[in-house]
Amino acid sequence: MPRSQLVTAGTLAQVQPRYVTVAETLARQIGEGELKPGAQLLGERELCKRFDVSRVTIRRALAELRDRGLIDSDGARGWFVNQPSLGEPNELMGFSEMARGRGLDPRSVVLVSKARPAEIDEADDLRIAPGSDLFELKRVRKLDGIAVAIECSRIPLRYAPGLVKIDFAAHSLYDALREAGCAPAFAEYVLQAVSTSSEQAPLLGVEPGSPLLMASAVTHDRGGRPIELSHSLFRGDRYRFRTTLYRSRRDA
Repeated sequence: MPRSQLVTAGTLAQVQPRYVTVAETLARQIGEGELKPGAQLLGERELCKRFDVSRVTIRRALAELRDRGLIDSDGARGWFVNQPSLGEPNELMGFSEMARGRGLDPRSVVLVSKARPAEIDEADDLRIAPGSDLFELKRVRKLDGIAVAIECSRIPLRYAPGLVKIDFAAHSLYDALREAGCAPAFAEYVLQAVSTSSEQAPLLGVEPGSPLLMASAVTHDRGGRPIELSHSLFRGDRYRFRTTLYRSRRDA
């Protein structure tokens, strides 16, 4: 390799753009809890002095952190560290699994946990007969003690009859399904924007009319059987959905 292309650990800091160095330093402090959720960052002038960089560099670093969802601006008041949020990966994962993968503490408050007959629309989505035994589970989901979602799942009891005996305040639904031999494999997933109702608002700690993302899904096992029908309401300020889009081969 020509000498001019060599990059060593000692020269990496010089090669890396300075705004990236600033952004990574602040991101690490946020991740390690040195800068806690809700904390206000130093002003631009103080940050310039601390990192010995220009205001343009600081603004690029702050924009990078904002785009990553770590901080947000409150106008003239300055920049603040965001509360923990849950970003959906391009992979079928349970809430607890996603949260722990991001270093967050998932908790649940169970609102409904019962067996009941399947209604006609539910039976159609799950390919079972109307009136078949169904397990309904409704929970408020929390991250680091903050309510971020309301989830409602319905599962045909013939696939996992033991669900009615499990305490889902402490147990993962996906783990229970795997243990029952019907592990989730893929899901048909629909997102839409909705407003918080007066009933949902106190459960999520927001005002009625606040924006929510509603995710509706039919989850299947490896054999293609529909095993779960779910509707989840995520706080708009606590959830981000990320995906990758590809053009069709005919446009290549």
